[in-house]
Amino acid sequence: MTNIFDKMASEVEPEAPSSELTVVMGNSQSQGSRDGDDIARTPLEIKAAIQELLKHGYLEESNRQDLFRRVMLNEKAISKVLEPLDLTLRIDSHRGVAFLTIAPNQLESEDHLQSESEDNEWTHPLVRKQRLTLEQSLLVAILRQAFVIHEQETGVGHSAAKLAVEELLPTFLSYFGESGSDSRDENRLLQLLDQLKSHGIVSEVDKKHEITIRPLIAHIASPTSLSALLRVLKDKIHHELDTQGID
Repeated sequence: MTNIFDKMASEVEPEAPSSELTVVMGNSQSQGSRDGDDIARTPLEIKAAIQELLKHGYLEESNRQDLFRRVMLNEKAISKVLEPLDLTLRIDSHRGVAFLTIAPNQLESEDHLQSESEDNEWTHPLVRKQRLTLEQSLLVAILRQAFVIHEQETGVGHSAAKLAVEELLPTFLSYFGESGSDSRDENRLLQLLDQLKSHGIVSEVDKKHEITIRPLIAHIASPTSLSALLRVLKDKIHHELDTQGID
């Protein structure tokens, strides 16, 4: 006698053989794998270049030829990755330097915020704003002049711009004044140079007591930034004259 459970079981369609089930599962897994492969993944060589740029903010051909070449060859791909971060890649192929800047639209937003409040300390989430002191800025201007003279004499990007500390010291003292101690004056200059090294502007002092002026200075100390420095200096001079009561 057939019970209700036997009847229900007889009405169910027979299961597919295990071999067919395995094939179906295999096709499903394979499709999933292909879908995963279709996801846009950044090549490792581009990742390495982007990570280096984000770590230091710039990349020099003289130090990392392999990565610099990758940046040159993959400029569009790198720019696409940086766009959501409001960062822009700039490449100076003549001087062999690539560096990041804040995207123009983000800078406009910053200017708007600062115009609303002078106390606003907005910074890009991935960029720490480091303002140079007046002494550092003056030294950058001196180094920029030496860099320009070097390029005029040798050509843009043809050789490293080296400068002896002893050669730089007299020009430095003409702006900063002498303390009366040669060793103290030199140490003061060396300390400022060491501070600028962290900004990628100069190298460390080598065994010959020379520094290399980094090509990044051509963009950090642009005519616009130097003009702004000149305005600050003029305002400072006028303020000191007013304080002293001198017309």
